[in-house]
Amino acid sequence: MQDYDAQFKNLAEDAPFDQSPVMPNMLDGDTQLQFRCHRGVKCWNACCSNIDITLTPYDILRLKNRLGMSSGEFLQKYTVPYEIDKDGTPGVKLRSVDGGTACQFMVEEGCSVYEDRPTACRYYPVALLSVRNSDEYVDRLSFALVQEKTCFGHQEPDTQTIDQYRQTQGAVEYDEKGRGWRQLILKKKSAGPAIGKPPAITNQLFFMVNYDLDRFRAFVISDSFNKTYDIPVDQMAELVADDEKLLQFGTDFLRHVLFGEKTLTEREGAYEARTERLKAKAEAIRAEFEANREKIEDEKYCAPPGQPGDCGCGSES
Repeated sequence: MQDYDAQFKNLAEDAPFDQSPVMPNMLDGDTQLQFRCHRGVKCWNACCSNIDITLTPYDILRLKNRLGMSSGEFLQKYTVPYEIDKDGTPGVKLRSVDGGTACQFMVEEGCSVYEDRPTACRYYPVALLSVRNSDEYVDRLSFALVQEKTCFGHQEPDTQTIDQYRQTQGAVEYDEKGRGWRQLILKKKSAGPAIGKPPAITNQLFFMVNYDLDRFRAFVISDSFNKTYDIPVDQMAELVADDEKLLQFGTDFLRHVLFGEKTLTEREGAYEARTERLKAKAEAIRAEFEANREKIEDEKYCAPPGQPGDCGCGSES
């Protein structure tokens, strides 16, 4: 922990922001936390009035089901996209109210979706840090303390460990359901420098699988997917009916296609068939380019229609 603590302190000292509310110490789950939020505290709803909340895939799953919306509808109405890193890895943040900074789910009584509130809301005033050194195979959870001047919850007499606080806030379940997503991001970061940004299709796939779950389900049950991957009938039935099973499957799918891990079974000949389809598509694009190039060359030396020198190449047959 001392090594991690030193690394985090260096990051905090080098940060370009003054007076960061995050205390630059990495904490263990058994660290004592003095905090309580309730309607009687003077700062009630203050933290919800100025939000910057990153959503995990499980957050989106819970919220869109709570609201009875498809993932696409939820993303359009309640979120804004952002880039997690310099390679453009897509992330999603909760959209504030139009023309303001407050959470759309904030009401006078507090949170209107409290039972399904996002991970970041459950953790506050603790920051979750998922870290992994290059010689480690799994991530570990560490924590930091967020102390904002506007928050009076730290003055309340209630004391418990961070792990106890996580348990009472329902954060442990959310951590487990979000673990696959966190590991994918850490894996991308630890993969080393790449030459240029990843292809756009890579980030589009990452976005669909993690955040637009209903569109991913349509992709999984498509003919093209099932001609490539051998998914047992019982498992396919679960993926169609169970959002959480589909989310877990999505993590395995991305590990397979992005990192070459053999987490899925491909049908015999699927690789060759996919290669042939790509070759045919590339050939069609090349043929279209050649045809257009010939037309451009012809038109370059042809006068406008109806004028002397008009060769008729632009006229319709």
